[in-house]
Amino acid sequence: MKRRFYQLDVFTRRPYRGNPLAVVIDADGLATPQMQAVAREMNLSETVFVQKPTTNSALARLRIFTTTTELPLAGHPVIGTWFLLAELGVVPAREGAVRVLQQTGAGVLPVEIFFEKGKPQLVTMTQRPATFRPARLDRKRLAAALGLRPSDFHSELPLEYVSTGIFNLIVPLASPGSLARIELNVPALRQVLGSHSVMAYCAFAKGHQARARGMLPWGLAEDPATGSAAGSMGAYLVRHKRLEAGQPLEIVQGVEMGRTSEIYVNVIEADGYLVPKVSGSAVRVLEGRLEA
Repeated sequence: MKRRFYQLDVFTRRPYRGNPLAVVIDADGLATPQMQAVAREMNLSETVFVQKPTTNSALARLRIFTTTTELPLAGHPVIGTWFLLAELGVVPAREGAVRVLQQTGAGVLPVEIFFEKGKPQLVTMTQRPATFRPARLDRKRLAAALGLRPSDFHSELPLEYVSTGIFNLIVPLASPGSLARIELNVPALRQVLGSHSVMAYCAFAKGHQARARGMLPWGLAEDPATGSAAGSMGAYLVRHKRLEAGQPLEIVQGVEMGRTSEIYVNVIEADGYLVPKVSGSAVRVLEGRLEA
């Protein structure tokens, strides 16, 4: 059976920037091993398979795969997939914001698509309430894995695991220069993180702006845009009083890779929890049919 797939660049409005994403839009009938094989073939950080939901409340089910495993939730796959589905008419267009529900491995979560003149302009995903775990790590080993010195870490902010769907290690840095000097040792980072975190999200934040790099202990080694970690970063900054709830945060990522990405985060307080909303755009760069 031939199935339609698209490739998009996410968290950008310009082709060949942002984070590449493959989306198979008619994935019903594919078994999990088949989806994993397709994700390996695509060889991107994530590939999404769109299926009919198993709950009446959701418009679509998204299954998200890296080249090695399935993820319950990830940011740029959600933003890119719903931008595409809006372009294809799966989401009815009207001026302003349209709210839909999506089924993911992290549960049924809301998504908003903002339309202007009948075309999607921005997608906002509401992530799960942030949860925090202390990171009892050897700072020297972590610094060495990143090609840095312990003095490159922020002196007042802690290393911390944060999850809004999947856990990422938030690594606050002392300066933008520290960010630029990162030279990743993938096996060393894998040993430091173990199974506790998907990536080390290294960032320098000042006010409502931040620069970040998403360092992966597997595969491509660096992610040009990471929506899940950006949401975690926003919640982290609010928790540690470096950002106020409701204050917009703009994160620029991927600069060092030549794939500049723009991620927008707004963290709200709800029932004592910090809930990030992550927004971005996308652009189509490729489409075809998959033999599967």
